[in-house]
Amino acid sequence: MRAFWAAFLVLLRGDQSSDRVVPPSGFTFTLTAVSAGIMAFLAVFAMAFSMAAGRLADRWGNELARSSTIRISAPADQMAAQTSAVMRVLETTSGIAFARQLTAAEQQALLEPFFGPDVPVADLPVPQLIDVTEDSTGYDPIGLRQRLAAEAPGAILDDHTRWRRPLVRAASRLRNLGAFSFVLIGAALAAMVTLAATAALSANFQVIKVLRLVGARDVFIAGAFVRRFALRAVMGAAAGTILGMGVLALLPSTEGAGDFLTNLGFVGVQWLWPLFIPILAGGVGYIATRMAALRMLRRLN
Repeated sequence: MRAFWAAFLVLLRGDQSSDRVVPPSGFTFTLTAVSAGIMAFLAVFAMAFSMAAGRLADRWGNELARSSTIRISAPADQMAAQTSAVMRVLETTSGIAFARQLTAAEQQALLEPFFGPDVPVADLPVPQLIDVTEDSTGYDPIGLRQRLAAEAPGAILDDHTRWRRPLVRAASRLRNLGAFSFVLIGAALAAMVTLAATAALSANFQVIKVLRLVGARDVFIAGAFVRRFALRAVMGAAAGTILGMGVLALLPSTEGAGDFLTNLGFVGVQWLWPLFIPILAGGVGYIATRMAALRMLRRLN
């Protein structure tokens, strides 16, 4: 770790004699900075997307795993009796921490997105819903279904397994997709910096030829380009990272949407992770430029 920071300080401080080798301006350096900024901006969103998908997968996996619903469909004159029977079964079932009947207002709120705010729940054959929350030990769904079938034939247990698992799987794949996109962005930045460094070396072919005639080594020549391109990548990535974090901070919150969604952004200490993007961009620029420079210098031998 100490060697890494020592090398990083050397990169920042540089060598004045080698810096004078590379022209101070040129479209290749501007292209490197702009490319690094754009890639860093996209990397911030890829990182935020991956972390948000991870939070969503954890939320659906943990919270919904302990939640179940019992739906009672029965004639109006039998609804109260079957509801009472179901509640008695739940009270004597091990593994259930809490169970309650949804009120008419709560069921109307569930139907409102589909039928509007004025849906007459009392006049519709709407099943009675019971919200069930299991404890840390959990309950036996097969045994509970058998007891419900005997005590309340109109009761159906839904433990959310059918749709919870696909949602958790989809969120996990989205998290992996965000991480893969982050890797692709780094590869695209490396390719762009490599092309820019190769173009700069080609444009300064006569300078390189003269340096070789006076005895300059390839490591010295490559180092002059490496530091200039790496610093351009760091500065461009820093600007892109700040811009991306600012855009994420201005996005609207989804707190009013309940527990089904999550904010596309960072939470708490996660805001520190994007600060590593300029460092990674500098490392990518350093490696890509050095490899391109040494490879081209070997071809010129």
